[in-house]
Amino acid sequence: MVRIVRTDSDNTDFKTLVKQLDAFLAKIDGDEHAFYAQLNKTDKMIHVVVAYKDGVPVGCGAIREFQPTATEVKRMYTLPECRGEGVATAVLRELEKWAAELSYQKCVLETGKRQPEAIALYEKSGYRLIPNYGKYASVENSVCFEKML
Repeated sequence: MVRIVRTDSDNTDFKTLVKQLDAFLAKIDGDEHAFYAQLNKTDKMIHVVVAYKDGVPVGCGAIREFQPTATEVKRMYTLPECRGEGVATAVLRELEKWAAELSYQKCVLETGKRQPEAIALYEKSGYRLIPNYGKYASVENSVCFEKML
């Protein structure tokens, strides 16, 4: 059973998971990692969730305001040994629920083309492909999605 906890970016478990996420992304993004890292700062994030399985932190995610009516999903990660167990889906659903409670109308997100599992998660969760936005607009490796809440 996965337990989801709402917290913020000061949470030690979130910080630990993000370090593992960054190490994973550094491997798959290669030379592009520095570009992405600058867009993924986690300080002062106030809408963070951490997933626990048997008391152990196994996944995380966050939202931050993108526009007055939209949040951006950030820092989604599940430990490799827990993938395929519904952790990421549970984290994403909780973030969407929280966004709706905060009166946002949609969620947007960016992920990399080298992350087919992430793309599959977002598609099965009802996200639709949109043109790349903001600093991702001209980035070949990026794909962007949105979902109305």
